[in-house]
Amino acid sequence: MFAAAQNITGTVTNATTGKPSAADEVTLLSLSQGMQEVGSTKSDAQGRFSLPAPAGDPAPHMVRVTHNGVNYFPASGPLMPGTTTAELTVYDSAKKVDGLSQTVEVDRYQSDGKQLEAIALYAIRNQSQPPRTVADDKHTFEFALPDKAELESAQAKGPGGQPIAIEASPGPQKNRYAFNYPLRPGETQFQVSYHMPYSGEAAISPKPLGEVQHFVVMTAKGMTFTPKNPQQFQSMPDETGAGIMVVTNVKPGQDLSFRIAGTGAFQAEGAQSAGGGDASGGGAMGGAQAAANDNRPGGGLGAPIDAPDPLHDYRAYILGAFALVLVMGGAYVVSKSNVSPHPAIAGAGASGRGAVDAGEAPADFADFKEPAAPVRDRNAQLLEAMKEELFQLEIDRQQGKISPEEYAKAKAALDETIRRALARNKSS
Repeated sequence: MFAAAQNITGTVTNATTGKPSAADEVTLLSLSQGMQEVGSTKSDAQGRFSLPAPAGDPAPHMVRVTHNGVNYFPASGPLMPGTTTAELTVYDSAKKVDGLSQTVEVDRYQSDGKQLEAIALYAIRNQSQPPRTVADDKHTFEFALPDKAELESAQAKGPGGQPIAIEASPGPQKNRYAFNYPLRPGETQFQVSYHMPYSGEAAISPKPLGEVQHFVVMTAKGMTFTPKNPQQFQSMPDETGAGIMVVTNVKPGQDLSFRIAGTGAFQAEGAQSAGGGDASGGGAMGGAQAAANDNRPGGGLGAPIDAPDPLHDYRAYILGAFALVLVMGGAYVVSKSNVSPHPAIAGAGASGRGAVDAGEAPADFADFKEPAAPVRDRNAQLLEAMKEELFQLEIDRQQGKISPEEYAKAKAALDETIRRALARNKSS
C-alpha cells in the first residue's frame, strides 16, 4: 500500500534528441476505477517529475506521458503497490519518416461453409534515424480488403505493448481503410477481422498498397488454394495440415490473385501438439472470440537445413495472430505464467519475432518439458503476468468490452492471486 508521504518519481527521456524531455504532461492513472486520472504534473528541465501517490489506494497505477500529442507508458508496465519509480522514453513526432517498411502481411482464411472468416495481420517497422514516431490525425497506415468483405474489428499493438481495440476509418476508395494509430520506433502490428459471403469457393485479389517483404496466405486444413500465377507463391510445410503460401518482395499493385475452396477450421489450442503458447499469444480467427477459440495452427515453417528460411523472423505471425484476451479468473493466468516457452521460440513476445536462426531445422515441441523454475522465479513471472492482465482488464472495462459482472469477477480473482503471490515473496 502506498504511504501518504510517498511520491512517484521518474525521468522522461527524449530518444530522438538523446536529452531529457522537458514540459511533457505526466499523468498518474489509478487502475482501480477504469484508469481514472488521480494526478498530473509536467516534467522539468531535466525531464524529472514527481507525483504524490494517493494515500490508502492499494490498486496498481500507471504513469502516462504525452509528448507531441502521443501517449507513452513505462516499458515495465503498471506500477504495483509499493513501486514508486517509473522511467519513460518518448520520441518526437512527424507525419512522414524515412526507414518505414511493411515487413509482413498474413491473411488467414477458414470457413464453416456458410461464410468465409478471415484475419489480416500487418507488421510495420519504424527504423527511422534519429528515431521518431509517425503520427497523423488522418492516417498512419492504409490497407485494402477484398470485395464484399465486412469489417468486424481491429486491434493494434505497439512495440512492447499489449493489443488494444482501435477504429479503422473507411478511405475515399472502395474497400480501403486507414488507421491513425501512431507508429512508434520499433514494430507495430495491426490485426483486422472480417467475413465475406461464401458458397464453397471464392476468388480473392489482394491489393498491396505498398512494398511488403513477405505476403502470406494461410488456409485451414480441408481448404484448397489455387494461385493465378503459381510461380509467385512458395509453399511452406505445416504439420497441422494448414496451407501456407508465401510471396516475397511484393510490389505495390502486384497481382496476387488466387482462389480458395472447401471448408475447414484452424486447430484449437487444446488440440495442438505444439506447445509454447501464452495468454498474450491471442487467438487466430477473431478478436473478441479468441478467449474461447484460440485457433493457432501448430508446427513450424521448415526449411532444408542447408537453405535459409526467409520467414524465420516472422514465425510468430504464421503460428497465430494476436487478439484481445479477457482473463475470467486468476487460475488461467497462473497456469499460463508458470509455463516457459521452448528455447526455439523464446523471444517471440512483444515484437512477435522468434529466435529460430535461419537454416535451422523445425523443432519438435511435442515432448519438450521445461525444468521446474524456482519458486521465487515463478512468483516474479506471475506478478509480471498479473500487471499485464490488470492493465488490459481496465482497458477492456473502459472500452465497454466486458460487463460489470465479468469485470468484478475477473478483478477479484486477479487481486487475490496478487495478494497470495506477494505473501509468498515475503515468506520465501
